[in-house]
Amino acid sequence: MEELIAKDLLSIGAVFLRPDEPFIWASGIKSPVYCDNRLTLTAPAVRNDVENGLAEIIRREYPDCEILMGTSTAGIAHAAIVGHILGMPMGYVRSGAKDHGRGNRIEGKLEKGQKTVVVEDLISTGGSVIEVVDALREAGAEVLGIASIFTYGMKKGLERLAAAGVKNVSLSNFDAVARVGAELGYIKDEDIQKLLSFRDNPSDESWIK
Repeated sequence: MEELIAKDLLSIGAVFLRPDEPFIWASGIKSPVYCDNRLTLTAPAVRNDVENGLAEIIRREYPDCEILMGTSTAGIAHAAIVGHILGMPMGYVRSGAKDHGRGNRIEGKLEKGQKTVVVEDLISTGGSVIEVVDALREAGAEVLGIASIFTYGMKKGLERLAAAGVKNVSLSNFDAVARVGAELGYIKDEDIQKLLSFRDNPSDESWIK
């Protein structure tokens, strides 16, 4: 599955590898990879693989799940589609409470004690998805874990998830994308180590040289 999804993401440019001309993130970090998993929504064949894959993760890893909660905004559509496949209710968590109406941060009906899985498109340092987990826990939900499309596997992200006591299962990951990218000619074999060096320490730019 991780190789299938890696091929899918590369084929539509949802994951774009450019080790010789690094992208610059908002934080200023130079990166050999750029991710935009929203592109999966406009590629029906890839979307089908992704949503069925997420549904399979939830069936296999979180069989007691009662409701899905998407992250705002990227995880909302995926939570809705997977919820439809599984015949399961869904909602989503805003990045902050609304400043009007009822002031909701969590949209959709969520009961206290309800067993919940968070649906996320991308995990890098883990900060935003952990905020969602915290909001759900504060609302009384039992968060079983996260189902995500792609994870970088960065040390900081792994440490944050472990500290929060939350499990994440991703369809694909950075290592798989690097390996498949080289196999399919998106990058050269010698670029794999550049990508992995970036993954291990994004603030160290020595991989560029």
